Amino acid sequence: MRSFPRNLLLVVLSGLTLVESLNCDPPAVNLDNGTYLGLYNQEYDQDFFLGIPYAQPPVGPLRFAAPQPLRESFGDPRNATEYGWMCIGYGSDTANLGNPVDEDCLTLNVVRPAGVKPGDDLPVGVWVHGGSYVNGGSRDPRYNLSYIVEQSVAEKKPIVGVSINYRLSYWGFLFSMEMEAAGAGNIAFRDQRMALQWLHDNIAAFGGSPEKLTIWGESAGARSLGMQLVAYDGKHNGLFRSAILESGSPVAKFTNATGWQPYFDALVEKTGCANATNQLDCLRELPWQTLSAIFNGTSPLNVPAPTLSAVVDGDFITAQGSVLLKQGKFAKVALLTGNNFDEGTAYAKQGISTDAEFEAWLTLQGLDSDEIDSILELYPSDPLLGIPASFIGTPPAVPYGLQFKRVAAFAGDYQQHSGRRLLVESYASAGLSVYSYLWNVIVNGLPAPIYGATHFQEVAFVFNNIEGVGYAANPFTNKPLSYIKLADLMSKMWVHFMHNTNPNLRNASIAWPKYTPGRPNNLVFDTDYDKLGYVAEDNYRKEAISYLQNHVFV
Repeated sequence: MRSFPRNLLLVVLSGLTLVESLNCDPPAVNLDNGTYLGLYNQEYDQDFFLGIPYAQPPVGPLRFAAPQPLRESFGDPRNATEYGWMCIGYGSDTANLGNPVDEDCLTLNVVRPAGVKPGDDLPVGVWVHGGSYVNGGSRDPRYNLSYIVEQSVAEKKPIVGVSINYRLSYWGFLFSMEMEAAGAGNIAFRDQRMALQWLHDNIAAFGGSPEKLTIWGESAGARSLGMQLVAYDGKHNGLFRSAILESGSPVAKFTNATGWQPYFDALVEKTGCANATNQLDCLRELPWQTLSAIFNGTSPLNVPAPTLSAVVDGDFITAQGSVLLKQGKFAKVALLTGNNFDEGTAYAKQGISTDAEFEAWLTLQGLDSDEIDSILELYPSDPLLGIPASFIGTPPAVPYGLQFKRVAAFAGDYQQHSGRRLLVESYASAGLSVYSYLWNVIVNGLPAPIYGATHFQEVAFVFNNIEGVGYAANPFTNKPLSYIKLADLMSKMWVHFMHNTNPNLRNASIAWPKYTPGRPNNLVFDTDYDKLGYVAEDNYRKEAISYLQNHVFV
């Protein structure tokens, strides 16, 4: 088995450069505003350009503001040899890397096969990391692009890989009437849009094609890209030609400035900005540590914040995501998307053992009494039902709760499956190329078997990260050869889709059919099958998911 590039690992963990260790001139790219010098990696025969800014630093007057394009030019070449700061975030994905955070974080990274030059016009895959909108970053070694770029070369379908950072937590999701008036809604998603615009303007200099760009993300990254699909009512100005969304869609309950106002008012009161002539300017002048202490809960407000998501600001997002999909107001591009069988075990509240406890939890999700009555009927308390289906019998009362499978089934459909199905139905009905998958593989590192094929587990396979670099437990350790074969298959399928908007390989073990209104089929990835999967109609929990689509997400 191959080893993770030692020198790239040094870049990730300590910021050391590779140039001095190599007996060759570093790769260079000439952009309109100046020249960047990157790194050459001998093991993969790849060029890395790391930590390149794509927008002005969102600091000072640009804090809590829409990102602004770069305007600075420079004469002497600049090094692009270290990953940039992660955006300020709160959670394990950031903490596990030592919290290398800063407000000045709007950077991206480019990985290309060595020897690629302007005019080669290679397809481009742009990775957008997840992390519940609150943490994570492009320097996470689990998202090392070298493996999938290597696969693309082996398949004779070479691509350029890109990863980006965007503002997280309240730094990227705060909203209010004041911010709406300033055109500062959905600023995290506007960061991503700015990165796509920068790539459209500059990727040709790296040998990529601005006309062949695939946006690609997982979890909050996929949700983010779902927002890009419905942003500006689907007008995307040719910034991307296809999208890969792993466990995410634009379907969620969006709030607006009014919904955010109590939190914003409490924030300006807490920080002494309530009586300022311009409250936003006052917040922008505070030390970032003052705000961070509030955002991370060290100095909490007495007002709960809305769930982090898109907001209806009348500009970037004009209506609920489900409404925009049903109205056909989405980017008309090729789509590859899917869910894991047991997404809901990652979202389910533990400890629910009675109907009353289930009802109380549903109330906290913002559901009204009629919706709760319907959900109680559509998701019965039956240990033979629910998810994971592979867990037979009644869950243990502690800590999961006797109704865990019921709660998990609803949570998965509410958070993930209903949105995916509405997304693919909408795209297929518009006559677009749609490829939909389900994932049913159990990997290492789960707390207990009751989690099943849960959220995030496909990521190592898609990246072909067969050594599990960056994982506490390698997903492939002591697993059968079929796991390695599945990683090989999936990463190549993703490459093929980026290359020509069709994931099918010439000699693949299984064919992936398009999802159409007449044949709404998923490709199910499953290592228990000789062909590593099978095709199945997309009709599981049909009545329940239809109810969520038509009564809850409206």
